[in-house]
Amino acid sequence: MRCPFCYTEETKVIDSRLVSDGFQVRRRRECGHCKERFTTFESAEMVIPKIIKSDNSRQPFDENKLRRGMLHALEKRPVSSDDVEKSISYIVHQLQATGEREVSSKLVGTLAMNELKKLDKVAYIRFASIYLSFDDINEFIKEIDKLKD
Repeated sequence: MRCPFCYTEETKVIDSRLVSDGFQVRRRRECGHCKERFTTFESAEMVIPKIIKSDNSRQPFDENKLRRGMLHALEKRPVSSDDVEKSISYIVHQLQATGEREVSSKLVGTLAMNELKKLDKVAYIRFASIYLSFDDINEFIKEIDKLKD
C-alpha cells in the first residue's frame, strides 16, 4: 500500500478490525518513511456477471427485472416482501459466487424458479409456465406432477 502523504510503498499494518458486519476490514497503517498514519478499508469485490440472452446478446444483470418477474408470479399470493427480498439477495449472491464474467439467462431463470418453488408452489407454476413456454396442457401437468413428488 502506497503512503498517501509521501507516496512511499513501505507501509505497515499496525491494527486490523472487522467492520460492516464482517464484510469489510479496517486497517490502520503507518508509513515507514514519513511515519504518518492513515486508515484503509478492504472489502471483497463481488462482480455480478453479464447475462447472455438466448439470442446470444449480452446485457447487464438487472435486479429490478428479476424482482418484477418474481413479484408478478407472486401476485395475490401470501408471501411476505421480506421473503421475496431474501430470495432475490440469494440469487444475486449465487450469481456472484459463480466467479464468471458472463452467465446464461437460463441460469438466472433456474435460480428464480428454485426460489419460487420454496416460496410458493402456485407462483412457481405461474413463473414456469411463462419461462419454460409450455406448448400444451400435458407439459403443464407434468410440471405439476413433479411438484407433487
